[in-house]
Amino acid sequence: MQHDAHYYPNPSRRMATFGSRGMVATSQPLGAQVGMQILQRGGNAVDAAIATAAALTIVEPSSNGLGSDAFAIVWVNGKLHGLNASGPAPQAATIEAIKTLGHERMPQHGLLPVTVPGAPAAWAMLSERFGKLPFADLLAPAIALAEEGFPVSPVVNQMWEEAFVNYRRYDGAAFQPWFDTFAPHGRAPRAGERWAAPDHARTLRAIAETHARAFYEGELAERIDAFFREHGGLLRREDLAAFQPEWVDPISTRYRGHDVWEIPPNGSGLIALQALGMLERLGEEGRDPIETLHRRIEATKLGYVDGLRYVTERDAMGPSVEELLADDYLRTRAGLIGERALDPRHGNPIAGGTVYLATADGEGNMVSFIQSNYMGFGSGIVVPGTGISLQNRGASFSLDPDHANALAPGKRTYHTIIPGFITRDGEAVGPFGVMGGFMQPQGHVQVVTAMLDDHLNPQAALDLPRWKWMRGRTVEVEPHFPDHLAQALARRGHYIVKAADPISFGRGQVILRDRESGVLCGGTEPRTDGAVLAW
Repeated sequence: MQHDAHYYPNPSRRMATFGSRGMVATSQPLGAQVGMQILQRGGNAVDAAIATAAALTIVEPSSNGLGSDAFAIVWVNGKLHGLNASGPAPQAATIEAIKTLGHERMPQHGLLPVTVPGAPAAWAMLSERFGKLPFADLLAPAIALAEEGFPVSPVVNQMWEEAFVNYRRYDGAAFQPWFDTFAPHGRAPRAGERWAAPDHARTLRAIAETHARAFYEGELAERIDAFFREHGGLLRREDLAAFQPEWVDPISTRYRGHDVWEIPPNGSGLIALQALGMLERLGEEGRDPIETLHRRIEATKLGYVDGLRYVTERDAMGPSVEELLADDYLRTRAGLIGERALDPRHGNPIAGGTVYLATADGEGNMVSFIQSNYMGFGSGIVVPGTGISLQNRGASFSLDPDHANALAPGKRTYHTIIPGFITRDGEAVGPFGVMGGFMQPQGHVQVVTAMLDDHLNPQAALDLPRWKWMRGRTVEVEPHFPDHLAQALARRGHYIVKAADPISFGRGQVILRDRESGVLCGGTEPRTDGAVLAW
C-alpha cells in the first residue's frame, strides 16, 4: 500500500515527554535512538550528544555532514561550558583572491565559501574532556547506520530533493561527486526508501580510530587538499592541521528571573540576548496579545540589525559584547519600540540548511549541541570516496574591507548556528535550540518568551505558529498563523507575508529539568521528523 508521507489533512498534536533517567531530543528519530542507546549503556549526556551528532550526519545529510561546523553549551558537574568549533577561512582566502576569480560577493556554493570544518574535532574534544565511554564506541552506531542503511524520513526527503534541483544549476566537475554520492540513481532518495552510505562509514571509522586526527592531519586531510587543488579551491591541509576548537565562556542576559545563555561571537546568539534584554527592560507583558507579539517582533528586529552590522570574530568587532548588552544601551534601544512597526537601523553602543539536539542524563548533566553545513547540504562539494559534504560558512563573509565581517585569512565568519541554555539561581533549567539559518535567534526569542512569559511547556512552545522578520517592516508568518493576529499586526504597520513552507521557520528541541523533582520534560519540533525519547 502506498501512502504520501507529506500529506496530513488533519491537525495532529504531540504531548510533552517526561523522563527522569535521561532524555534525547533531536530532529530525526533514528538519531535520537542512537543517543538513548548510549545513555542506557552507561554513557552520560555528553556521550549521547556526540553519538547523536555523528548519527545525524548519516540520517539527516540534508542539513549537516562530516564537513560541518558545531557549537555546544554543556552543563557538567554544576558548571556551564561553551565550545566554539566553527572553522576559520583558509590562509589563501583573501578579498583580493576572491575578486580576482571574478566575484564581487562571496559565492554561496562551490569550493570558495568552504571554511575549515569543525564538527569532527568538536566530537573528539567533548569526549576527551567530559565523556565516559570510549570515543570509538560513540561513533559505532552511526557507522552501522551508514553501512546497513536506513529508511529516509519525509522532511529529509523534501530537503534532499530541493538540494538536488539546486545543485543541478551548477556546471563543473567539482559538483559531480555530490551527485555520485547523494543521487547515484539520478534523483534524491524517496521518503521511506532505504539509503546506505558506505563512504561515510569508512570516514567515520577513520575519525573514530584517530580521535578525529585523520580528518585534520591524515589521509582524509590529504584527500581534501588534493581535491581543492585540482578544482581551484583555497582550503589546504595546513589549514586543517592548524585547527583547534575553542573553549569559551557563554554569555547571558537576565530574563524573567532566569539567565539565558548563548555562545559569544562569532556566533549570533548575541542577537537573541539583545532582543530578550530589550523586552526585559520594557517590563512585564500585559494581556493584549497584539501588543505582546508586536513588542517581540520589534525587539528581535532591533537586535538583528545590530547583529548583522557588528557580529564577527569577537576581537574584530567594533563595539564589544559587553557594550551591546549594556543596560543603558538596551534601554535606549527598547525605547524605540512604539505603537507602529519600525524600519530598523543599527545602533551605536560605543559612547563618543542545520541540526540541533539536546540531551540530559540522570546525573544532572545536560548538553545543547548544534552542527550544520549551512544552506541545506552546504557548499555542494563532496570529497570523492569519503562522504564528506563540506559546509559553505564562508558565504557569510563580506568582500567589503570596511565591514566588520570582512573576509580575512584565518578569520571565523558570522555564524547562524547557536545553541541556547537556561539557568535559574545558578542551577540548570535546560538546553534549547531552534535551527534554521537566520531564523535561529528569532526562534530562540519566540521559544524562550513562550516558556517564560506565556508559561507554555516545551512542546507547546515549539508548536506555536511562528513569525520571521525578513527586512524593514516585512514579516513572514506560517501558513497556519492566526489571521486575526496577522491583520492586527498589519494595522500597526507590519507588512505581513504568509509563507508556504513551514520548514523555513526553524526546527527546535527543548529539554527542561524540574528543580524540585529532577524530572525531565522535553519537546520536539512538529515541523520536522523530530523525536524526543525519555528514560
